[in-house]
Amino acid sequence: MAAPKTRRTTDSAPLVTKADEPRRSAEYSVEDLARAARTTVRNVRAYQDRGLIPPPERRGRIGVYNESHLSRLRIIGQMLERGYTLSSIGELLEAWERGSDLAGLLGLESAVSSPWTDETPKLYSLTELVKLFGGSFKLPWLVKAAELGILVPEGARFRAPSPRMIQAGAELVKAGIPLDEMLDVVAQLRGNVELAADRMVQLVEQHLFDRFGKGLPPAEEVPRLGEIIWRLRPLVEMAVHAEVARAMEAAATRHLGDRLAAILDHMTQAKKKAKK
Repeated sequence: MAAPKTRRTTDSAPLVTKADEPRRSAEYSVEDLARAARTTVRNVRAYQDRGLIPPPERRGRIGVYNESHLSRLRIIGQMLERGYTLSSIGELLEAWERGSDLAGLLGLESAVSSPWTDETPKLYSLTELVKLFGGSFKLPWLVKAAELGILVPEGARFRAPSPRMIQAGAELVKAGIPLDEMLDVVAQLRGNVELAADRMVQLVEQHLFDRFGKGLPPAEEVPRLGEIIWRLRPLVEMAVHAEVARAMEAAATRHLGDRLAAILDHMTQAKKKAKK
């Protein structure tokens, strides 16, 4: 799918978003692919053996998978949840391929459900977490982080879907803010964000998809819908960042403004006394 051209604002300044840039195709090992698709390596290999997903690109002895494999796995997973058997899924995929609609469908699925972040999950051992948090990482923190899905147990280690969040938490703990209180804020924030996200997606569904009924959109409309959703992604992200920045500015002024004013007043008084 070609990247859309750069649009310009009314004052002729270019408005460039992530959707205007060529999208890089992510690459996965079979383990990473299984993790991203929330399935198992055994299932990936089984689907491949049945012809439900194409084989990976071979680079020497290593098999490299891409986003088309991930999209196909997600469609298979969704169909299994709806009660389809692997045999019926195979027949349906073959029918889509014969009708040349599968590529567009996979593109739309990728636009809808591929990760909305460029972060790569990272695994931490307990020792690494303790070191990262300056020697202090309490068990209740780990339990609460696991409940929120911020740190997901995987064997003897913990997977962080957002390493940046872990790094930010570590820096704030080192600054003296307890992690359990930060996680309480994250839990509260998540509820509000999920409510707003749900409403936003409802708007997309209502205004872009409902006119086609409950089934799949017509084949000729699928690529256009996928491209619209790709363009919506960075626009939604910019709107969210702007709103968070506005709220943080207001909160900082409300809670810290008086303290900052008092500090500045104290410094001014101190300078006047030094001049006398």
